[in-house]
Amino acid sequence: MKEHRLGRGRRWLSAAATVAPVFLLCNVISCTLATPGAEEARRRLQETVALVDEVKAFERTLGIEPTQTLSNSTRQQPSLSMLWVWLQRAGTLALRRPIDIRMAIGFYADKERIPLERIYKVEGYSVYYRQGNEFADERAVTTAGFAAENAVRRVKVIIHEDLHADRNFDLPWEVEEGVVTPLGSLAAVEFFRQKGDDENLKRARAALEDERAVSRELAAVALRAEEIFAAESVDEGKRTILSILSDYPVYERQFQRQTAGQNAATVVEAKLSHDLVYYRYFDAIAELAEQSGDLKGLIEQLKVLPPNANVQDGENYIRELPVRHRAATR
Repeated sequence: MKEHRLGRGRRWLSAAATVAPVFLLCNVISCTLATPGAEEARRRLQETVALVDEVKAFERTLGIEPTQTLSNSTRQQPSLSMLWVWLQRAGTLALRRPIDIRMAIGFYADKERIPLERIYKVEGYSVYYRQGNEFADERAVTTAGFAAENAVRRVKVIIHEDLHADRNFDLPWEVEEGVVTPLGSLAAVEFFRQKGDDENLKRARAALEDERAVSRELAAVALRAEEIFAAESVDEGKRTILSILSDYPVYERQFQRQTAGQNAATVVEAKLSHDLVYYRYFDAIAELAEQSGDLKGLIEQLKVLPPNANVQDGENYIRELPVRHRAATR
């Protein structure tokens, strides 16, 4: 997730200007989080900081410019976590345009110390939120929670956030996330392949295939959802959409996991719109990487996307890449 500083005047709205419609009840815990053991937590933290350095060195082999994101741990500097909130007008989806409202709120504490009780209903809008300690900013540090994640996710996140650096990709959010998400997963596979880590290579490949399935199933769900909202009332449409998710088991599992603790009917439009941002290009980009066998070259080609590209421009560019590649190699 690219975290744009408010002073840059881009993409993310000022929390002070937009947070008023959303009512959040946060319980900030000041005591130290319980861990399996201080020594074990310290060891994991050190190992993850070393992994961050290793992954950033690998990134250069693919033409990715590394950043300072996640290079330090909570032992070097205080952690900063983010709360991201997306709002989409009820009965609509952001299929081919930006999501209606999105905001980010920072906290000087790990996300584990800021459990949210709920987001209350916002009249006329669907709302989805998530929290995270990892985002594309030098203030993001390696936390105990991140260090406890599996190796495949850690590597994907490190690469994903570095891809967001403006010297790598500087695109509108709804296009950039759709590009860097598959590239991060593809690069993680290549990292473990080059390292000769067969166990994690197998896991990274399985995760990539799972995300490709999410991409395909989400596209189908979104098209059906648009038809449903056109034919039914908003409340009826929400119920119908939730009922058809069982036809798409891979996406349904992700939807349920990522909306746990949130009201399913409240999140529908915002969650589908959010996921389209991350996965609308995923399967197509993964297919291009598979066909070309040249991930570094693919990254270079995608870096040429126009900086003002919209969702449709991105889709057209990706579709035309095989033609561009054949023309360049003649």
